[in-house]
Amino acid sequence: MNNKFRTCSRYSAKLFAAGMLLVAGATAIHAPAAAAKTKTKKTVPQQAPATPVASSVRFSDFNDVKVFIQELQAKHILDEAAANRFFSEAVHLEKVKQLIKPAPAGKPKNWQAYRSRFIESIRIEKGLRFWEENEATLARAEAEFGIPQEIIVGLIGIETLYGRNTGNFRVADALATLAFDYPETPNKEARQRFFRDELEALLVMAQQSQSDPFAYKGSYAGAIGLPQFMPGSILRYAVDYDRDGKIDLANSPADAIGSVANYLAKHGWKKSIPVAFPAALLLPQDHPSIKEAIDRGLKATFSYDQISAIAGISTRDIPVQISYGLIDLQNGSAPDEFWVGTENFYAITQYNRSYFYAMSVYELGRIIKITKEK
Repeated sequence: MNNKFRTCSRYSAKLFAAGMLLVAGATAIHAPAAAAKTKTKKTVPQQAPATPVASSVRFSDFNDVKVFIQELQAKHILDEAAANRFFSEAVHLEKVKQLIKPAPAGKPKNWQAYRSRFIESIRIEKGLRFWEENEATLARAEAEFGIPQEIIVGLIGIETLYGRNTGNFRVADALATLAFDYPETPNKEARQRFFRDELEALLVMAQQSQSDPFAYKGSYAGAIGLPQFMPGSILRYAVDYDRDGKIDLANSPADAIGSVANYLAKHGWKKSIPVAFPAALLLPQDHPSIKEAIDRGLKATFSYDQISAIAGISTRDIPVQISYGLIDLQNGSAPDEFWVGTENFYAITQYNRSYFYAMSVYELGRIIKITKEK
């Protein structure tokens, strides 16, 4: 999803040096070419996408850019001349600023409307095909990381419709725009820091692969490839799962599958436990215990006995030794829908911090699996 922003720490010179050793040894971060039409990979020259229409806004006019260039120099990522060349070529994108703005307040959230956008016939059909074409790789990822195949299939389907909607922005332009000219919002300072970290990560990736940083294409928020990883997540969690010596999330389904599995495994996924169960409240929705349960956030903190005291669960096959959380799916003017989620549900929310998102991944994967087994 293009609205995801994964937590990213600043990249030190030590990280960069480690990344260069990785390239020298085996695996590189590969700047994506155009999507391949067949499974056969061909080595082609990496060319940057066409430069966007020039903007009247110049990054050299931003004082923060000068400070950022000094930081890049100190971390041995780019020297001053190379950094100045980068920012002279980077294009400010007003469209990116408009797309990143939050939706206007006042419109109630509606899970059923959201669900209908993503749990649809085309995603189920393409998900079945994706699963069939990559069954061996999905089975290997499940065995190695413990992530069920349907969760990986569901997540990639929600993210990009199996590579159909990966984004057509030059990632360097999008990240530079958001790093130094984020729209006026209450969290502007934090968001700009985040996107500066991601821009730095992009430049580290380009250094590691000795590629043009403008060769990467992705979403308006800078997410790349089938699983829409931000550059920082690529550096930390992406894997060369097809073992061809490079990481290519744009053209390699295997790399996308392995990287998604690795990400979820590193963010709390527990092997062999369920994800979520439909539930009915046992107390009024405005009861303090319900409100407190909802406000606990994206984590499973209730024991089985505690969650059972406030929510009736519609199955007897629920483990009693694990932790749970209460999931509230708002439906506009209609009654809210409630589920009980395990640590695995909340692991999905670490990919995108949204109950709607995590539930759609779970639902799409579950439906594709049922359809596949018929």
